[in-house]
Amino acid sequence: MKSDFKADFKRRVSENKPTRWIRFGIVSLVFFLWVAWLGNWWVALWWLLLFDIYITGYIPFTWWKKSKSAATRAVMGWVDAIVYAIVLVYFVFAFVGQNYQIPSSSLEKTLLTGDYLWVNKTAYGPRVPMTPVHFPLVQNTLPLVNTKSYLENPQFKYHRLQGTDTIALGDIVVFNFPGGDTIALKEQNPDIYSMSKMIGEQILAQAPARTYETLIEEDAETRAVGMAYIKANPQIFGEVMWRPVDRRENYVKRAVGLPGRTFEIKGGEIYNDGKKMPMPKDAQFVYYVRFRDPSKADEILEEIGVSAADRQIIPGMGHPTPPLTASMVEKLKRNPEVLEVERMTYSGGENILFPLASAKADGWTLDDYGPIRIPEKGMTIELNDSTWIQYGHAISHYENPTAQWKNGQVYIDGKPAKEYTFQMDYYFMMGDNRHKSLDSRFWGFVPEDHIVGRPVRVLISFDPDKSFPFNIRWDRIFKKASS
Repeated sequence: MKSDFKADFKRRVSENKPTRWIRFGIVSLVFFLWVAWLGNWWVALWWLLLFDIYITGYIPFTWWKKSKSAATRAVMGWVDAIVYAIVLVYFVFAFVGQNYQIPSSSLEKTLLTGDYLWVNKTAYGPRVPMTPVHFPLVQNTLPLVNTKSYLENPQFKYHRLQGTDTIALGDIVVFNFPGGDTIALKEQNPDIYSMSKMIGEQILAQAPARTYETLIEEDAETRAVGMAYIKANPQIFGEVMWRPVDRRENYVKRAVGLPGRTFEIKGGEIYNDGKKMPMPKDAQFVYYVRFRDPSKADEILEEIGVSAADRQIIPGMGHPTPPLTASMVEKLKRNPEVLEVERMTYSGGENILFPLASAKADGWTLDDYGPIRIPEKGMTIELNDSTWIQYGHAISHYENPTAQWKNGQVYIDGKPAKEYTFQMDYYFMMGDNRHKSLDSRFWGFVPEDHIVGRPVRVLISFDPDKSFPFNIRWDRIFKKASS
């Protein structure tokens, strides 16, 4: 029996042409380089499968090639090609990069709504897929059938491979939406925690003035009431479900705060450890623009690049309040049809900003926010009411699900805890459209395990205000995305 196997093995090996050995050698080299990058040599055992596929052929993957049926050979030929392409796309998207669409105006005018980006995952190091069984061409939902595009099990522990760079202050970064761990299907990328908070307050009709000492308990109560309402009304909100980290929606923002730094916004200017960060060239703020003839407002704003959505007039304002860059402001001020261009200020935003208790107690707004220290790996904090308000969400949602505030004390694994050491780095992300961006000011820090990669090029761009083919922005094709 052994001699028969040995003879058969030699026959199968000898029947391969030199070109097949060359292809196998190239594939093996790429495979072992990938294994070395992974740093897990147990994966190298899969090389035996490659050897069989290319050389020995004991597993009959290509049985259909010997079929007498022409239809079988034709259909299976297409199936074989499609499966091969999907596997290749899976590995490219997981470890090299992938395309991504800009769905909102939060980074305008740096990146535009309708831009399709190529995101480089090797820049900060690709994550080994935490949800390994998923369809690679969609993020979380299969189109048409509207079902999950992944299996929740198995789930692998977070591990990031070596990258070519690290996140620097001012980098534009693609990441999974932290607030998307629990979602209501009928809401578009909602922060369900803030949503449940606001709904709970409406239901309980609590007075807006509250003492700092009771904020933690009251926040927990209102969130619980709001979440119960959301779950009890699927006809309004849809099914409430959990998503794995790497299957959450993709967001793109600018990294304006790094791990371990103290972040603050004063008068719309960002500070890290007391040092002012340069304002991005195309940063936008909302302005009140008063025209001599309001009927000309739409035309004038369109000429300087304001989208149709941002040209709409808020009821009661009488004139538009568009987000504008500094250069757009100067153009409007030089226009004789414009009587007034005044930057708007925001107050009352503390009712929805992160962290809710600190924002309410200290009166934080979109333009005056913080200071708050961003967690970094190895940073140890004392656990009390103040630190739990700022860091409790990160600890309990991203690091240790057993952590909870109960009876004026933090409990971890059911035991009272007096301090906590962070296991990951965190980042503060904001859009360049400073007054119209859903970002870290609303849903908090971005953990390192949510980082996807760095956008490098605009593949193609479509203007949502125009119809095809006039909506193609030819000047943006292959334009550099990170600036």
